[in-house]
Amino acid sequence: MTRIRAILLDQRGSLFEWVPVCLAIGIGLYFLLRFEPSTVFLASVGLGAFLILLMGRWLGEAFSPLAIALVLVASGFLLAAYRAHDVASPVMGWRYYGPVEGRVVNLDRSSSDALRITLDQVVLERVSPQRTPERVRVSLHGDQSLSVAPAPGLRVMTTAHLSPPGGPVEPGGFDFQRHAWFGQLGGVGYTRVPLLAIAPPQDDQLELAVFRVRMAVAKRMLDILPGDVGGFAVAVTTGARSSISQEALEDLRASNLAHLLAISGLHMGLLTGFVFALLRLTIALVPPLALRVPARKLAAGGALIVASGYLALSGGNVATERAFIMVAVALTALMLNRRAISLRAVAIAATIVLLLRPEALLGPGFQMSFAATTALVAVFGYMRDHRIGMGPKWAKPVVAVLISSGVAGLATAPIGAAHFNAISHYGLLANLTSVPMMGTVVIPAAVLALILAPLGLDWIGLWIMGVGLRWILWVGNFVANLDGARSFVHGPEVIVLPMIALGFLWLCLWQGRTRLIGVAPVLAAFWLWATTDRPVGLIAENGALVGVMTDQGRALSKAKGAGFVAQNWLENDGDATDQFTAAARWPETPAAPLPGGIGVTHLSGKKAVAAFDGCAEGQIVVANQDLPKRASACILLDPERLQDMGAVAIMQSGDGVRLSSVRDRTGDRLWTPWYRDKMRRQ
Repeated sequence: MTRIRAILLDQRGSLFEWVPVCLAIGIGLYFLLRFEPSTVFLASVGLGAFLILLMGRWLGEAFSPLAIALVLVASGFLLAAYRAHDVASPVMGWRYYGPVEGRVVNLDRSSSDALRITLDQVVLERVSPQRTPERVRVSLHGDQSLSVAPAPGLRVMTTAHLSPPGGPVEPGGFDFQRHAWFGQLGGVGYTRVPLLAIAPPQDDQLELAVFRVRMAVAKRMLDILPGDVGGFAVAVTTGARSSISQEALEDLRASNLAHLLAISGLHMGLLTGFVFALLRLTIALVPPLALRVPARKLAAGGALIVASGYLALSGGNVATERAFIMVAVALTALMLNRRAISLRAVAIAATIVLLLRPEALLGPGFQMSFAATTALVAVFGYMRDHRIGMGPKWAKPVVAVLISSGVAGLATAPIGAAHFNAISHYGLLANLTSVPMMGTVVIPAAVLALILAPLGLDWIGLWIMGVGLRWILWVGNFVANLDGARSFVHGPEVIVLPMIALGFLWLCLWQGRTRLIGVAPVLAAFWLWATTDRPVGLIAENGALVGVMTDQGRALSKAKGAGFVAQNWLENDGDATDQFTAAARWPETPAAPLPGGIGVTHLSGKKAVAAFDGCAEGQIVVANQDLPKRASACILLDPERLQDMGAVAIMQSGDGVRLSSVRDRTGDRLWTPWYRDKMRRQ
């Protein structure tokens, strides 16, 4: 006990950095639950936290931080629960086809490159306001040449197919239902009918006014910089990626340069750093002024104002909000004569983000951003404290970029691989030749274009900006086409990333030699990741597709249809094969074999279902049409049965198999249809 007390006392002065970690643990525990906690449960958690806080007074100086840590964990749990209930809005529980009316509040593109519009103030035919979703998202397919151009705030109408947000494509997969819940997106679908404008854009909201400014800026940029260069410029300026081609996006992803598209800490840091240096230099060039005013504080204040404008122009999405908060904390520290870049500043930024949007914890953007920032601050802080130099003065910028790219790449690689199932082997090369171009050419040129815009000379800055962006696109294409540029890995279990994160944070935040304990969970997580087996069979939530594991990889039951599900299954396997090739692996036997002599049969279409006349004991039959309700010796899975289960994984268990459904993994949560069905029955 004395030894533990001494270790805890050694951590004094560095405990604040653990505040967001404890909050994140509580938030993570809330999302890991397989049931929705009741009011009594939440009240018990709150009461327990209060009692622990009172007990902390009697634990002494050494052990009281443990009590505070438990209170913060409980606070994170309650915060996530409050946020989940606060954003509650109607979610469709049925398929809908008919008139859809609403106001355009967002524009983007789907993975198939179709323009998508998000509508609020939604009106659906014969659907009461109490059951109408707060927002719906509609992809525009077919011939849209007669459509009105969707504009911010424009009220439009069309005839569309809508359905509830889909669940994970497999147990443990990305939960789009949860993502849609926090975005108040209650229905998704598509239309092949042209959009009709039924009311002009309104100026009743600041958000929509800023949206229109963003679209005007995007149009101006595309007029001067057409093609992917203009689309890239629009992305780094306004956050909109709808103008860049899928080919260019794929090259940037394969070369690990896709982060340059997102308005993140890199862009916000480069912009504010350039503006800060420019303002400080300008003040220094006026000696009477430089002698009378605090140049550094004024420059920091001016950079903060510019950062606020950049946040508004970018649309204020979660990633940009996170970057702005981190930059704002650093600039405020400068104005208060504090160290701008420190682990404490990172902790403050992370705490603010988690308090505002606790669900951001689950996204790759939050995880990668703070992993990279924490690692960079820790490494450079260690070099500063131990007086580790970076060589001669002329080499320091090059060494700094090399260290930054290497450290950030290593810190974010496991997160990127876990979420996107890909590793870019030449990402360091691509970043070393692209990030300096972003900082020395693209961002300064964007500021120059802004300064010259009132004179109508913004094309000068945009032309220079285009030179830098063309180079980055060329590097992305070159690296992406190198042999072995990218490899694919299978997805990990849910526990893997939290283990890596906690071990990594222990290494960075804990003081003393015991920080090396953090290596153990990281190594254990990688071992678990490497030894985790993928399901021997997968079944889509509507029975439209089946996949079984073979010696050649995942075999799919259909070469077309359910493409999104097929793509995700193959990516989660770490398989770069396309659906058509995977379908060629499907065995020619009536039932695809599984371990234990079990076979799975897929019935696709009404004719196949009508011809079904039973099956042998222990076999699994999947259909995309409802099967007749009759006694059967085998396991029957049709849309009606799958509706109560979600997507199903067939896992090897000893000499046989067992079924694991999405519902088994997620439970009945606010964002699941099963919870809403249960509430309606009560």
